[in-house]
Amino acid sequence: MAAAMAGGKGKKKKWSKGKARDKVDNKVLFSKEQFERFQTEVPKMKLITVSSVVEKLKISGGLARRGLRDLEEEGKIKKVLLSRAQQIYTRSIVEEEEE
Repeated sequence: MAAAMAGGKGKKKKWSKGKARDKVDNKVLFSKEQFERFQTEVPKMKLITVSSVVEKLKISGGLARRGLRDLEEEGKIKKVLLSRAQQIYTRSIVEEEEE
């Protein structure tokens, strides 16, 4: 009987605090250099999503969405899929006419 009672006297389980993510400090406005980089690099990417632009240029998601919409209006990129949750674009291939 004493052996059965001794089993509950072990150390209590310590709960971990969980994994802490690093806080990102993405820009909410374009600087002149960032805007030029956005205009040159993004149309050259094969697969363009909001998250890939956010990771590459360290800008906020809203700014990336707005910039991608502007690039699409200019004809530099082409929309592949637009759903509520995800927007996928690709580079716009300009077909040159042969004379």
